[in-house]
Parts: sequence; structure tokens; C-alpha cells
Amino acid sequence: MLTVTFIRHGQSEDNVKNIWAGWKDAPLSELGERQAAALGQAFFKSNTKFDFIYASDLLRAHATGQAVLKPHSAPKPPFISDKRLREQHFGIAEGQRWVIETPPNKTFEELYAEGIFPVLKGRNEKFPEAESLNDLARRAESAIADCVVPHLAAAAEGDIHIAIASHGLCISELIAALLRLDPDSRRDISYAGLLNTAWTRAVVSVKDASPTAPRVTVQITDVNNAAHLLALEGIEEAATLDDDKATARAFFAGKAVA
Repeated sequence: MLTVTFIRHGQSEDNVKNIWAGWKDAPLSELGERQAAALGQAFFKSNTKFDFIYASDLLRAHATGQAVLKPHSAPKPPFISDKRLREQHFGIAEGQRWVIETPPNKTFEELYAEGIFPVLKGRNEKFPEAESLNDLARRAESAIADCVVPHLAAAAEGDIHIAIASHGLCISELIAALLRLDPDSRRDISYAGLLNTAWTRAVVSVKDASPTAPRVTVQITDVNNAAHLLALEGIEEAATLDDDKATARAFFAGKAVA
């Protein structure tokens, strides 16, 4: 059996700003560092051991993965950094102000020239030089093919547990890509809206470990688990953000904006 634990990164210095931040490479905030450390300790205290840890190469997710690795006793699991686990890329909007509504009577080109970058609603829509959600989905499928599928053969013989430290929007697409490996899986449940350092877990039962056409059953057993944050001072900061920042925070956690 293969267990996959998806971990959203800790709070970054950009998470508390009202800006587009996909590939913009901000480090963890002081609170984010404490969140990541608390997660690592929680896994250690619950005797949760990973055989492999994969992480986005962006600072916020990479540092979160390292915080999960740190408490592991020797021999520590391999730690693999992979660019395909990055957040959605927002192109020319990176670092620009995040706007929820599209101002009327102006073209996108006029808005961009004024430094206005509103949320794009369709899965194929994207800013110039950016990725759409469907682009992200294809990247997530590639990541699942190389970071998860190769472990199925070993999982058919014994238990394997891997961790994937990534980002809210990317994790939503990674889980969807994993579920697509199971033709009988439920596709009507959203696994978006993840808190910083919250984890979601999938258990994969292997019927056929073929690398080209694996046959598996995928069950989601835990969603948005953030129990390790309950005793963490400063977590109430998330509730004091203004409406725009709170909405932006929800968006980057993978929660679609209506």
C-alpha cells in the first residue's frame, strides 16, 4: 500500500500581502517557520515516518519539507526537490496587486497597463507569460507520474509512505491527478482551501503497478488536517486580515473565487 501525504507550505512573507505570488519566491514568515516546525514535531510525536519526501523548489515549500525531514531519525529519507511541484505561475502579474473583480469597460491590456490584475475565472484563462489552471493540471499529472507512480511497484510488496510539500493551487491539481488514476474514484469533492502546513492524505491500493497503465484504488483519508496548529501562538493572525487579504489567502489555498 502506498500512502501519499500532501502538505501545504507554511505562511510565507507574501501570504499576508494582497499580491499575486505563484513563482515569486518569498521565504517563510516567522509564523510560517513556527508552523512548519510544529508540523515536523507533530509527525515525529505520532511516529509518522516518510520513506521519501518531495518538495517544490520554491523557498516556502522547500523549507516546510525540510522542517518535516529534520526530526526524522537516521537514516533520513531521501529529500527530492522538483520544479513541477511549484505553485501556478502568474506571469506578468507576479508581485502585482491582487484584485478580485474585473473593472468594467476596459480591456485586459488596459488593466494590465494600469497595474490591475484581476482574478481570471476560467480554467484556460491566464495572464501573459503565465500558466492557466489547465496548464497547472498537466504539470501536476507529470509530477504524479514521476513522484508517485514509480513507488507503486514497491508498494505492491509492502507499505510505502511519501510526503509532498507543495502549494495550495498545485496540491488541488496533484490530488485530482492522483484520483484520475482510479477510474472509480469520486471526482465531485473539493480538496481545496488548505490552511498553511495543513496536510491531506491519500491511500493508494495497488492492483497493477505497471508504470504506463497502473491500476489502483485511491482513497482520501484525511483532509486539511491542521491539528498541530491549535497550540501555536500567533495563529489568530489569520482571522484579523482585511476582507481582500482573507479572500486572497483563500484563493492561494486552492479555494476558487466565485
